[in-house]
This record gives sequence, C-alpha cells and structure tokens, in this order.
Amino acid sequence: MTLPRNTTVLIVGAGPTGLATALSLVRHGFKDFVIVDALDKGDNTSRAIIVHAATLEALDTIGCADELISKGTKTTRMNLGTRTAVLAYPQFEGLKPYTRYPYGLVIPQTFTEHILWDKLSTFGVTVHRPHKVVGMKLNADDTNLADVTLEDGQIITTRYVIAADGAHSVVRTIAGIAFADPKNGRGEDSTVLAQLAQADVTFDTPDLDNFNFRGAMSPNSFFLCVPIPSTFNEYLAKETGKPVEGRIFRVGCGVPLEEGSIPHSPSKEYMQNLIDRFAPPGLSSDPTVNPNRKGVRIKDILWCTRFRTHSAIADTFFTRFSSGDLSKSEGAAVLLVGDAAHIHSPAGGQGMNLGLRDAVFLGEALAKHIKATESLTLPEADRILTDFVAERRARALEVIGLTKNILAIAGVKDEIVAWWLPISKVTVRDWVMWILGKVWFVRRQAAWNISGLGHR
Repeated sequence: MTLPRNTTVLIVGAGPTGLATALSLVRHGFKDFVIVDALDKGDNTSRAIIVHAATLEALDTIGCADELISKGTKTTRMNLGTRTAVLAYPQFEGLKPYTRYPYGLVIPQTFTEHILWDKLSTFGVTVHRPHKVVGMKLNADDTNLADVTLEDGQIITTRYVIAADGAHSVVRTIAGIAFADPKNGRGEDSTVLAQLAQADVTFDTPDLDNFNFRGAMSPNSFFLCVPIPSTFNEYLAKETGKPVEGRIFRVGCGVPLEEGSIPHSPSKEYMQNLIDRFAPPGLSSDPTVNPNRKGVRIKDILWCTRFRTHSAIADTFFTRFSSGDLSKSEGAAVLLVGDAAHIHSPAGGQGMNLGLRDAVFLGEALAKHIKATESLTLPEADRILTDFVAERRARALEVIGLTKNILAIAGVKDEIVAWWLPISKVTVRDWVMWILGKVWFVRRQAAWNISGLGHR
C-alpha cells in the first residue's frame, strides 16, 4: 500500500505499544493515523513473557484480553527463592476481590504482538514497512505540523508524532528529550541482571511437564525458568512450517559482569552452562547434582538473545516540536510511549505491561485532545496531554522504584552483616523472605504490586 503523505497522527513503531495505541484510537472513534516501522517484519523479539492483571484490564477495553487469555497460561503462583529452596510466592488468588484477572498470564511477547496485529487488521489498518524515521522539521506552511523524513527520502506531514520506537527512540532524540536514570538509592549497586542471556528452549526429557514458574537467586545472578503454553508450539509451527516437539521453556539468566560480555547469539553450550551453575538442581545436566538422578539437557534452542539492562526515564513524555520560540505555543505534538518513555530491569516482568497500559490510556487522551482543539486554544487543549503524561510519568517512576527494590533484594551480597554479627547477609535475607513468605497478607501485597493494580 502507498505510504500517505499526510496524516493527523503518525505512530512510529509497530511493536506492542504502537499497535495498542492504534487500537485505542480506533476504539475512541479515530482512524486518521499512519503506522510506520523500521523492520521488515513484526514479531521479531520475545523478551516479555507475562501479562499482568492491570494490563489485561486495559487490553479488555480494546477487545484483546479474551484472545490473549485463550492462548496463554494462567499462573497464580510464582515460586521465588534460592537454587535449592522456594522461599516465597506472590498470592495472586488474593486479588480476586479487586480484578477479574487474579493471575499472571504467561504468553510470549511475539504472541501478544501477533494477537494485537490481528485485531488491528480487522479494522483495515496497515503497518507500513520498512520505513525508518531519520529526520523531522517544522512544516513551512503550518508551524503546528511536522514534516517527518524517512530513510528512503519520503516525507509524511503530521500534527502528532507518537514515539513507540523503543529504548533507542529516534523520535525522542530528534525532539531533544533527555533520557536518564532516576537514581533513588535502592538497588543501584546490584548487577545481578545488568546483562541477561535469554532463550526459548526444549529439554531432552518429558519429566519437566509439571515444572512451574521458578525464580532462583544467587549472590551474583538471578535465574528464571517459565513453561510456555502449548499454543505457542502451534503458533511457531504455523509461522515457520516446522513443528516443535516438547514443552517450550523460557530461560533467562543474569551473567556476572566480571565474566565479560555475553556472546551475540548464545549457544546451546553457553546456555547449558548457565543452567548448570545458576538454575535449581532439578534442571542440572549433571546426574550427581540433579535430585532425580539423571541429567536434564537442552535439546533445542528456538530463539535466544542477550541484552544489558538499566533504568532510564524521559524528562517529559510530551513536548511540542517547535522553532524554539517559547513565547509561541506552536509545533507538532510529540508523545512518548513504552520503552521510548521509560526502561528498567526486567525484574517483576513490568516493562511491556507498563508500556501497554501507557498506550491504551494514551489513545483515549489523544482522542480527547484532538476533539478539544476544535473549540479550545492550543494551550488550553494541551492541559489534557500535560495532565495525562504527568500521571503516566509518575506511574513509570513507581514501577522503576519497584524493579529496583526487587533488584536490591535479589542482589544482596554474600558478606557478613557486621564483625559483631558474623552471619551472611544472604542468609539473613533468605530467613526474612521465608518468614514473610508464610504471611498471607505479605504474599497478597507482593502480588498486588507485581500485578500493576497499584500502578495502573
């Protein structure tokens, strides 16, 4: 399809947040938008693995929650602890009085993106690919418009630019919006998830079919293993033409920085070594270590990646791309959403969830703003967007604080408390987690925080 030369809203990025923004605009009766993406094909990454209750509530408003639920696996318990013991687990069932979704939904990001795109395509919407934004300037005839230049030289003139183009957002950079870590003291020195190796794998034994969501803390790493629903096998077989036999597991492991950088594409041997060192013994390939008296080895790696993690947030999620004359209220509106606005550690599975909620709520705010500009001056109408982004930025700071608190707990160093109390800090942490993990209220509160219900 030919790329339009003019549009009211240009959405840059067709990942989950860009697609959800478009669906939200459609739900609120607005369809004058164009979506462009720099990649040839969507569903290219699969970092996120869980959709939380607050996100399902938001997605339900754009008609996507039921389809996601039909494809995912509901988990009411996330087992967290050390390699050898489960110390605590969030009590998701305790959320029943507060939500219709008292669980975490395990579903890979690729699947989530695919479902969002399928829903959007029913409205006749097209994602224009591959079109990378490389420049932006004021329109010569109307200073409230921007001419957005693509890598192939084409130009789209628009009134609003939605930056859904990820952590390395080109739009954010062009708009001159700063992006930095909001340091708060908690978890700042933790490096357990500073760099992460992640893969979707199958194992050489069917004995793991009943394996549940498991997180294991080590003094210099954090390991996670999550069984993926069988519907993902069906999806991959349809997309690739190759059947995938056996249960697929998502494994992720923090790699100590002193060991150097993770290989660009971690091999089976590399991932197996991480599992043997940091996973619960039941996943060990060594029969003398595995309590089942037989080793478990990776059979196939279906997908793998590496990435470094840190926290950062944009100074503002809304600005006007103008000539720089502050005495004039002019310029195309630039709004940041998802990773373009904020990033943080994957601890707690918050990233895509917060981005999706941003996107769904942005669609409503943007539709109101477009309507308001018909009867109000631009500064008056802009209060809708400034109030909206102030609220979303506050939510982002709360979530960043949550992930740093989780890192602070997981990253406790294996050193004594004090000379007069020669007990390892790790031991003290484990005792505290074990004791608090017995308290129903604490388990429910942990689930409340992770579910996003307190950070909608």
